[in-house]
Amino acid sequence: MISQLSWKVGGQQGEGIESTGEVFSIALNRLGYFLYGYRHFSSRIKGGHTNNKIRVSTKQVRSISDDLDILVAFDQETIDVNFHELRDGGIVLADAKFKPSIPESDNVTLYSVPFTEIATELGTSLMKNMVAIGATSAILDIEPNQYHEVVNDTYGKKGEKIVEKNMEAISKGAAYLKDELGFNRQDMFLEKADGHKRMFMIGNDAIALGAIAGGSRFMAAYPITPASEIMEYLIEKLPKFGGAVIQTEDEIAACTMAIGANYAGARTFTASAGPGLSLMMEAIGLSGMTEQPLVIIDTQRGGPSTGLPTKQEQSDLMAMIYGTHGEIPKVVMAPSTVQEAFYDTIEAFNIAEEYQVPVILLTDLQLSLGKQTVEPLDYSEINIRRGKLLTEDLPESENKAYFKRFEVTEDGVSPRVIPGMKNGIHHVTGVEHEETGKPSESASNRVAQMDKRLRKLDGLSFKNPVYKNLQHENPDVLLVGYISTRGTIEEAITRLEEDGIKVNHAQIRLIHPFPTQELEPLVEAAKKVIVVENNATGQLASLLKMNVGNAKKISSLLKYDGNPFLPHEIHTRSKELL
Repeated sequence: MISQLSWKVGGQQGEGIESTGEVFSIALNRLGYFLYGYRHFSSRIKGGHTNNKIRVSTKQVRSISDDLDILVAFDQETIDVNFHELRDGGIVLADAKFKPSIPESDNVTLYSVPFTEIATELGTSLMKNMVAIGATSAILDIEPNQYHEVVNDTYGKKGEKIVEKNMEAISKGAAYLKDELGFNRQDMFLEKADGHKRMFMIGNDAIALGAIAGGSRFMAAYPITPASEIMEYLIEKLPKFGGAVIQTEDEIAACTMAIGANYAGARTFTASAGPGLSLMMEAIGLSGMTEQPLVIIDTQRGGPSTGLPTKQEQSDLMAMIYGTHGEIPKVVMAPSTVQEAFYDTIEAFNIAEEYQVPVILLTDLQLSLGKQTVEPLDYSEINIRRGKLLTEDLPESENKAYFKRFEVTEDGVSPRVIPGMKNGIHHVTGVEHEETGKPSESASNRVAQMDKRLRKLDGLSFKNPVYKNLQHENPDVLLVGYISTRGTIEEAITRLEEDGIKVNHAQIRLIHPFPTQELEPLVEAAKKVIVVENNATGQLASLLKMNVGNAKKISSLLKYDGNPFLPHEIHTRSKELL
């Protein structure tokens, strides 16, 4: 029996590959297994190769596996593209319809199963994915009836007969492998899981749930990969909490609408990817100048321009810090797990209102769309903080003067009111202004207002700005990453330690303002620092050198081909850099 398995299903986009992976993984999640899934898909609605690689384990996993145990193929291209990942003893389950063939190999076995034929006999070829799941269950020693709850949840709205037919397809797939092909191997039988109930979600779902839990009741957005799932989730859920989602005509409108709604007192946000953030830059500056809270989710993808819209990359980092013209205070956060994505979304709203600044929550395609097992969330940790928002009518000021919305304060944060509050009238404009908001080009006022805005973040409090795994006082190497590289780095560290290399790990969760004090001692203690990131220019490494120094001991480990890091890549390339 084995405690961990890597399974992949592939075929043409639009023929049920995603639903195959969903039913398979959700069923195993409900049995108590830990899962991590990553989809490779094309930037088109239908056609083009797509696959879903899912790792199943009795312990927590947060990365894609290096190799592959089982490949389920609905076409020959799936075999041609993915065969190299199969380990010795691996299995190919392929639809007999396309007369599958595999490269000559003594160590990989092909089982040709008539997925389409069996499904057609049951009423529709669309159920071929259920036949494939059944064949897989025979290999793993999982009874077909374990899928009933998931099949019922997925297809129950279509009627009991459809559920029964899908379950029959699963049973016939398992029976064909055992009875017709004589499958009797036991080397891939999965150890029993603990049976505990856990959540199973993508990062975008966690962000959307975090927005609801954090008190947001309005989202303005324009669809874009890989951010669209946030909007789709909230279109369904937010109205149940008295909220609304508006699909705007473009990202400029989405950002300015979010600013306006925040000005009116609501907690609002928008979400997009790199191209959308480029369009929002002027509006982000407006948020900074008018000191209106603003939360933006940037789900990074391959760029520049349209680039690789459905592929992994982490190349928006510098743009998110320095993209706006002029100088404004800004916060850039980078959660590294699905759980952190939930809690950090809530914290983004708190920080945006406490300091009256734009806050960018930076994710990447792997974290946004990668689906993984998540321990139950602790809702008792939720804390809503609205800063200096005044909620009661104000006393009349002397001479009926306008309210000092942009008052110069010691901490840089001015009192804030919402429209309609008695005695709260003030100007709001994107040009430089004095304390009541009236435009002003006075040199002294300019300095006072700039200094006020820029000292806001001096008092910024952010819990655990750097995730640390420090096993050694003087390590051979400090591995540094951000966002989705965390799980892969952790797995590589285990292998490096087995090689006798002493490794510490820092995953940066607050990108701007940069957590220099947290990182300085870690860099000083290490003989070598290797920064792992999915871009071509080493943007995170550059930030580390700018803010911490020790440039000579800092090296970059980069990958920018559109694919996430694999554990063996970090393991082997780290050894080369040492």
